[in-house]
Amino acid sequence: MTEICYVEDDCDIAHAVKEYLTRRGFAVTVCATLAEAKRAIGAHVPALALLDQNMPDGHGDELCRWIRRNYKELPVMILTVRGDAADIVLSFQNGADDYVVKPFELEVLYARILALLRRSGDVSGQYLSCGGITIDQNRRSVSCSGEEIGVSAAEYELLLYLMRNQGKTITRERIVAQVWDANGNFVNDNTLTVTMKRLRDKLHQPSCIRTVRSVGYRMEET
Repeated sequence: MTEICYVEDDCDIAHAVKEYLTRRGFAVTVCATLAEAKRAIGAHVPALALLDQNMPDGHGDELCRWIRRNYKELPVMILTVRGDAADIVLSFQNGADDYVVKPFELEVLYARILALLRRSGDVSGQYLSCGGITIDQNRRSVSCSGEEIGVSAAEYELLLYLMRNQGKTITRERIVAQVWDANGNFVNDNTLTVTMKRLRDKLHQPSCIRTVRSVGYRMEET
């Protein structure tokens, strides 16, 4: 099911849009603040973000810029009462892919969502996130709190393996086998310890990567 994050503080509008899109097969998560939207997208990247501009804790363009820094290919559609040319141009400059002025017909919104998704595809599987850390699998890049972090190939593969197994305790032996031995690079246990230390240092000692004493590691939201 295609997932949409809808950022809207007007309960009536949010309910009407969610109900309509749900009937057409979308899974819609409604966020009433920018902070809530950042948490939702950070925990699970949707296929599309619908953003109102005037939110209780800021302006939708701020969230649009945040999305562009962290999830470059995630399509963004602005839904707003602000129809001035200057507002529209500014939103596109901030990274929006489409702009719809309220009031709008739900059928038209649905058609424009389908058109935008045809152009972009479903990028939700491209990104993995946990604890403010994001992996863009297409670009093989890592970012932490919006800042791109340079990592080695081994550090990337280690983080990717932990991300793909979020919530699971992975033994040291299993990690070595999957990250190194699977590629024919046979290493000793100390290599994992050193690689993990360097990765944690680069990511500013994230609390989401936990050491399970005498066993291995687990990555999970804190």
